[in-house]
Amino acid sequence: MLQSTKGLATLIALLLLIFVTAEKTLQFGTETLMAQPAERLPAPTPTAPMTIKLPAPVVYGIATDSLTIVQAQVKRGESLSEILSGYNISPAQIDELARKSKEVFNLRRIAANRGYTLLHANDAAQTARYFIYEPSKLAYIVYDLRGEMAVTKVERKMEVMERTLAGEIKSSLFESIVAAGGSPQLVNKFADIYAWRLNLNRIQPGDKFKLIYDEKVVNGSTIGFSNLKAAYFEHSGKPLYAIAFDQGDGPSYYDADGKSMKKAFLKEPLEYSRISSRFSKRRFHPVQKRYKAHLGTDFAAPRGTPIRTVGDGVVLEARYTRGNGYYVKIKHNKTYTTQYLHMSKFAKGMRPGQRVQQGQTIGYVGSTGLATGPHLCYRFWKNGRQVDALSVKLPLANPIKKNHAAEFTATKEETLRKLEAVDPTNARQELMASGKPGNPSGV
Repeated sequence: MLQSTKGLATLIALLLLIFVTAEKTLQFGTETLMAQPAERLPAPTPTAPMTIKLPAPVVYGIATDSLTIVQAQVKRGESLSEILSGYNISPAQIDELARKSKEVFNLRRIAANRGYTLLHANDAAQTARYFIYEPSKLAYIVYDLRGEMAVTKVERKMEVMERTLAGEIKSSLFESIVAAGGSPQLVNKFADIYAWRLNLNRIQPGDKFKLIYDEKVVNGSTIGFSNLKAAYFEHSGKPLYAIAFDQGDGPSYYDADGKSMKKAFLKEPLEYSRISSRFSKRRFHPVQKRYKAHLGTDFAAPRGTPIRTVGDGVVLEARYTRGNGYYVKIKHNKTYTTQYLHMSKFAKGMRPGQRVQQGQTIGYVGSTGLATGPHLCYRFWKNGRQVDALSVKLPLANPIKKNHAAEFTATKEETLRKLEAVDPTNARQELMASGKPGNPSGV
């Protein structure tokens, strides 16, 4: 029994020795590990939050660090005085501002629904410091309301981009050109050029077109087109080119053979009208109540509709008579003369000896003289004899002259090369830029 007890005590002592030895070994290992340099697991270095202060925007060349920007539109009937009165600007200051603005911009021309920008101080009164108004995309007016105040007009620089347009007729000419990226203005110009050679009412799906034109760009925004340089139209598989060329009398359009795209005369002197009475040797006069010859064509149209001369020429007469009312008579050449009756008034500058160009406005529809309502009586002379303007065969305008043949050929070849390079699947493309880049000083 005694031996058994001694054996158990010896076993317990041995186990205690093993436990103490193992604990010291573990502590030594931990201390050794902690003593090693921390090369692989570096402790994170605490950093303070970083604040980045962005500069205040510069609008119209004005730093706005201490200003608040307000952008709005002029309300109907709202004046500059009413706008600024809410920003601590007194009536006396408005009067002084109007006086200084006279030579720069008439304050009465501030229009409803146009945008403006107002910069005011960050004070309790929100005192206005600047007011900027844009009368057009090409310019803006800066009203400096500080101190003695000043008014400045800034002209933006316009960039002219030469672009191309291509597409295929899907429905109408208008819808197809607009869908390809063109404007209604461009459609009208294209239609005017081709109207002499093609019946635009018979355009059909599958016809193709290509255009080269100049686009006006300000601050990266398109504000319109300035010039249609060339066009290509394929109708029923037949191509027809229109190339702009100036022979000294202004640009006109010619086909690839140098023939004019237009006739010497427009078919009608009004753009939008209806024929109310045709040329006749015997017509019942609505005012005189008797049958007599009517040697002209009547076009009914609203009063004030612009009347255009059908061809280039010189004004022979611009006066009033009891029967004709206000009228203009134009001699185009040795063969042709035209007359426009019953005007409400003449266009500015209409007087004998004045030169006019085809399509130029010479007066406005009225009902002066022997007339029962607003209309234009259009008369046409050929070799001194009055004829029916709607049935006479009109001559083509002059072709390319011999002394311009070489220059036209060079222009044509360059134009055809550009049109050939136009990708018909990529509707709107940019060719090149001319002029100076837009002014970045605006918003």
